[in-house]
Amino acid sequence: MMTASLKLFGSFRVELADGDTLEISNRRGAALLAVLCLEAGHSIDRETLCGLLWPNRFSAQARASLRQCLHDLLRQLRDHDVDLLDVTRSTVAMRPGSCTSDLSGLEELFVTSQAEGRGAIADILLAIGNRPLLEGFSLNPAFDDWLDLRRRHVDARIRASILALLGSDSADTDYDRLRDAARARFPGLAEPATALGTTTLAVLPFAPTDPDDGDVLLADGITDEIASRLGRTGGLALAGRSSVRSVADGAGLLPDIAAALRVSHLVEGEVQRSGDRFTVRIALIEGASGTEIWSDRLDGSLSELFDTRKVIGTNVIAAICRALGVSVTPAPMRRMTCDREAYALYLQGRSLIQRSIQDGAAAKAVELLEKSLAIDPDFAECWTALADAHIHNAVYTPCLDRIERSEKAAECAKRAVELDPGQGHALAIQGIHEWTRRNPAGAIDLAYEAYAREPHNADVASRLGSFLLYAGRTRAALPFIEAAVERDPVYGRNYAMLATALFNLGRHDEAIEAGKRMVDLGMPGMWLAVMQAALGEHDLARETYYGSRVLMNTVILPPAGTQPMGDEARDAYWGVAARGCCGKSEADRAAYCAMLSGLHATMPDPHDPSIAFPAIWMGHADLVMKIYSERIHPANMFGLMSLWADVEPIRRTRDDPRFVDFAESIGLVEAWNRHGWPDLLQSDPRSD
Repeated sequence: MMTASLKLFGSFRVELADGDTLEISNRRGAALLAVLCLEAGHSIDRETLCGLLWPNRFSAQARASLRQCLHDLLRQLRDHDVDLLDVTRSTVAMRPGSCTSDLSGLEELFVTSQAEGRGAIADILLAIGNRPLLEGFSLNPAFDDWLDLRRRHVDARIRASILALLGSDSADTDYDRLRDAARARFPGLAEPATALGTTTLAVLPFAPTDPDDGDVLLADGITDEIASRLGRTGGLALAGRSSVRSVADGAGLLPDIAAALRVSHLVEGEVQRSGDRFTVRIALIEGASGTEIWSDRLDGSLSELFDTRKVIGTNVIAAICRALGVSVTPAPMRRMTCDREAYALYLQGRSLIQRSIQDGAAAKAVELLEKSLAIDPDFAECWTALADAHIHNAVYTPCLDRIERSEKAAECAKRAVELDPGQGHALAIQGIHEWTRRNPAGAIDLAYEAYAREPHNADVASRLGSFLLYAGRTRAALPFIEAAVERDPVYGRNYAMLATALFNLGRHDEAIEAGKRMVDLGMPGMWLAVMQAALGEHDLARETYYGSRVLMNTVILPPAGTQPMGDEARDAYWGVAARGCCGKSEADRAAYCAMLSGLHATMPDPHDPSIAFPAIWMGHADLVMKIYSERIHPANMFGLMSLWADVEPIRRTRDDPRFVDFAESIGLVEAWNRHGWPDLLQSDPRSD
């Protein structure tokens, strides 16, 4: 049998091994081949195909049309000695090894190639240019919507993979060719990110000269405006706010701050106020040396400052770009409030979100942001911040209404996008709530769309990476997680995801290093301990796990409806947990599994992470499937990322014969059919 090569970028065509082009006579037959090729390695059920190709026909008519379409397509393929399809009574798939495509060839190179593969990737990118998938292919609204979504997802994956591949410094010809090819496909990435050699910045909090006299909000407002405008300027990549605040709060020399944030330049300044007059000093600093390379001074009245923030922002951005030798590209205008009090409340609320793990901080942030919106209900960025605060409240505050808080977050995020479609982070927050609604397919759709709108936002990259990680798509998730770490290099949660992703992929040494960095940044060490135990370092693992108890009642909060443990009870419980999760004894594991089952039956929140996470780590399949079948909420969904390590005893849940039925009950099978099956499953074992 002859193999074939499918061209998906530009006009769809099928090229045979002998050089001929196979013209598919039936347009829906061509669409069917394209759909299967875009879902390579995965079977698609006939009902899904009927819905895409004949959405307006009755079910029986659509099935009959599909049968006829397959009959004609198979006959035409056989006439050319080509065998591409595996067809069963319920599913259709591409036969493994029967064909390649320009897309699969490109993505395979991303997976297998290091720096030496840049030239081959550049060749493919230059060949496809800026042509979209299936250019000019239109069938019906259902198919067109599906295709539009796939185009967005594919471009998001390509963009992230390019940036990951170009992450190391290089001046060789292939590096330059790949950079140029990337710019040709993504014009908005003319100077797109760190990986393409662009300038990285951190905007440090501006210092108020008299913090007790109200200057803090004035300084925060200027910092926020400059950071937001720079973050939306092409050619500049900003460090994430959480990392900037963490490093800046620790003080230190400017070169040390730049090194910690992995940026080449810093923007710093201070605000002085005298009565109703202000003076702002702004400086651009070269990170490595701490040398000031540009500065400016702004003077005026408070009312002038507030009413002309956008003008000040534009002038400052233009000057900074000129000093850096970066071409200024216009940034989209934001829907910012014109009310001074609303803006002040917004700044206070958003600042508290960064400290949401502190007792009451997230709830206070919600209160302040709601007051801001009561003054100006059309303040789009405040709606996004309020959505974020509700999510932080649901995750970090012990509570029994986590789903309700997630729903409030989704409502606020939806309002933000209605006011300003550029609020990509708000779309990602809506995706969090879709997980609670057993709709991970929709959650991943929203996260990809969020990334398309805000590709340089560390929070957006983190959300997309986490959603793919929860679904077992670790290889697809890793570039987005790495991008989040690059932008937010001292945010411990990102390192927890990075360590888990690397471990899931079998890159154990790198995973351990990422886990150690996570602990250094103040995160609990349980993830690291579980990895150490899986690699046979049981004594060290128990020590690491048990050491996390010192974070109890601070970073690790008591489950909702329970009282803080005394030291003696805490130490006893963590000892049992450490032996159960990290020891060699099957009896210790069984004892802790029994304890967790008892807690699930008696605790006010039977789905709390303190039960769900260790159940996954110990391969307690019964409890894992029970918890997540009953309720997924923002606090426990993070544990799903650990399901996908191919080690004992974690694999016991995934190897359970009920697992795929469980996955279907929480919406994962639908997500896999739409976005690709997990790295460790590849296809539905129930169809074998």
